[in-house]
Amino acid sequence: MGIDDSLADRRKALEEQFFRKQEEAAIAKLRAQREATEAKQALAAVSGISDDALLDRLLQLGIGPRAMAAVSLVPLVEVAWADGTLDTAERDAVLAAAKSAGLETGSTGYELLESWLTHRPGDELKHVWVQFTKWVAASMDAADRNRLKSELLGRARRVAEAAGGFLGLGSKVSRAEEAILTELAAAFEP
Repeated sequence: MGIDDSLADRRKALEEQFFRKQEEAAIAKLRAQREATEAKQALAAVSGISDDALLDRLLQLGIGPRAMAAVSLVPLVEVAWADGTLDTAERDAVLAAAKSAGLETGSTGYELLESWLTHRPGDELKHVWVQFTKWVAASMDAADRNRLKSELLGRARRVAEAAGGFLGLGSKVSRAEEAILTELAAAFEP
């Protein structure tokens, strides 16, 4: 084996190593893209948020499906318990809103929600939600912050409206529910 053969073998080995690394990098990139798409779909299913840019921003902030499930449910629970009691219509409205947001019966998030609907959570839950929401909101531009606020509090308002009113008369949102909605909305202010 001459010098030319040795150089040719070395060149071939280097080329193979180069292309192997390129292939590994391409596979890793495809895997990361697939995982990002799956995380985005899961976040959309749990939160009910359909805005792609907002979903991307939440994921960039490290807010995945599990965290968002809890975040998106707290306003519903707080509004339902606003007057100190939870009636059947409020419970049904919360569960329907959660289900329409993609929360599946039997999931961890659904079980957590049911426990909050069975036993009123303490003020600490709302406090943690407000602090978390303030942190998230501070990391977002105004447009994203307003979309998130609209998505989360919109469902809570629909719960209040679904369970409120008397024989279809008067305001469908009680003063206590309106006070909770106002308090939760303040968490989105910079």
